[in-house]
Amino acid sequence: METQRWILSRYEKLWSIFGNRRFTRDEALEALKRVEGDTFNEESINVLLSELRKAGLLVVEADILDARRKVYTLKAPKKLSDLLAEKDLSRADLEGLMKRAADLIRTRVDYEFILILLFLKRVSDKWVMEYKQAYEEALADGLSPEEADKEARSSVYHDFILTDECLWDNIRRDPTRLAENFSRALKVLAEKNPELQGIVDRVDFIRFAESRENLEILRQLVELFSEKRLYEVSPDILGDAYEWILRYFAPEKAKEGEIYTPREVIQLLVEMLDPKPGEKVYDPCCGSGGMLILSYKHIENVYGKERAKELFLYGQEANPKIRAYCKMNLYIHDIKDADIRLGDTLLYPKHLLGFADLVLANPPWNQDGYDEDVLKKGELWRQRFPYGFTSKQSADWAWIQHMLAMAKNDNGRVGVVIDNGCLFRGGKEGDIRRKIVEADLIECVLLLPEKLFYNTGAPGAIIIFRKNKPTERKGKILFINASNEYIKHPTVRKLNSLSDENIKHIAEAYKKFEDKAGFCKVANIEEVRRNDYNLNVTLYVMPIEESERIDIVKEWMELKELEKEKQEIANKLEQYISEIARITGGQE
Repeated sequence: METQRWILSRYEKLWSIFGNRRFTRDEALEALKRVEGDTFNEESINVLLSELRKAGLLVVEADILDARRKVYTLKAPKKLSDLLAEKDLSRADLEGLMKRAADLIRTRVDYEFILILLFLKRVSDKWVMEYKQAYEEALADGLSPEEADKEARSSVYHDFILTDECLWDNIRRDPTRLAENFSRALKVLAEKNPELQGIVDRVDFIRFAESRENLEILRQLVELFSEKRLYEVSPDILGDAYEWILRYFAPEKAKEGEIYTPREVIQLLVEMLDPKPGEKVYDPCCGSGGMLILSYKHIENVYGKERAKELFLYGQEANPKIRAYCKMNLYIHDIKDADIRLGDTLLYPKHLLGFADLVLANPPWNQDGYDEDVLKKGELWRQRFPYGFTSKQSADWAWIQHMLAMAKNDNGRVGVVIDNGCLFRGGKEGDIRRKIVEADLIECVLLLPEKLFYNTGAPGAIIIFRKNKPTERKGKILFINASNEYIKHPTVRKLNSLSDENIKHIAEAYKKFEDKAGFCKVANIEEVRRNDYNLNVTLYVMPIEESERIDIVKEWMELKELEKEKQEIANKLEQYISEIARITGGQE
């Protein structure tokens, strides 16, 4: 809004000077210098003219006397507020749009269609705006319309290469061929942009629209998305809309085995691990990309947007559809250089061992089918599973060992959201756990509140590992019992959530690494040995139950009131029995 006010103020000054007369850049600069002084400089005028042109408030043409020079004409001020308002699509507006889309499909259609449409609409709207700007500039530079068109289509102006058949307004032009047009557009988009292959072209709109009901749903979705222009929506707002869809359908998808990690849990993990600019962050089962995106946002919030570009993001996902969600989610959030691979991570890891500064994940809990025989069929199993093999019933500690193997030896940190049972189960898991404890790799074990996750009511845990602990933490493990750190979920009645205050309280306890009665305790490894390497948090710290203060007078008065009510009921019952006996003559 501050930027818009700056533009508005200087636009009004230019209009008062030039009106709808043509002027050059130098004339505008001199005019504003006279009004504002030397603080308005070369850079200021370049920014102002560029922003006015983007807002549609300025016409740029070639000077008829010198085609190499540009001349400008302001559009009438009555259109200013409308044009700026058109740009300002709020978070609530966009989430409202997503809610209407979700209501249209409900459970009849996979929400993948909404994600694809949102992605394509953004890409198309952004391309069209970039094209218009480049075309006008090319004309102003003296190019012919044909040359300007060719120039404006160049990939240097765009994130992706689009042909006319990929543009949203062209796709929707013929309502009778919507499905065919979308399928063709996505196929061409993937062909022209190899990085989108397997991402946008995996949805078959033609098959989807075979039923009349689905065709009508598609038509309504297209008209719904056509209501808004998405080229000026900030990545944060657009990303929140994308996340809203994932979150909205998470309870339903949890029944089908899709895992959605609540963003509050990820936020807590990221706050604890504290990624820094220049680091490499890796998620071996990245899902829709939440861990990577919030790591990026952490850098933005702490160090600034420019420093976030210095963070390197890597991920792997076994499910092609979920990987597609991840790639689109990253782009929607304006994160363009993440390296997301496809494949079974436990068997065929796609990244180098020991490369990551930070490894974080919420792997599938108690995933079955990964015992010694299976893991030995995979790649680099000796290096990745040095502490032993898991049973066929649960791969929890196989995932953890893989994550440890991917972290750098000198300063690697690992954070995993995992089933609470892996902290105390015996057998092969117990043996692996013992070896990792003795290797002094575990820094913190955190018990989460129950009912945070869509697919289980179990509490879950976070374990933080560090390859090279600070000297003062060596031989020690911090146990945090955060079972009472929650609020009720704002939209899902049966679930709990973590508030900002909960996250701050837990993260600060981890960073302080000291005892706090009823909340956290620093235990040495000898104590863990005595507990037979059981890492169950409640063995080390239990919440202090607040004793309830009893108001004796109040309790006595309530008791007397209850006794009075009891006596009244007894009297009425006696009257009923007497009346029944009178009517029946005392017979049963």
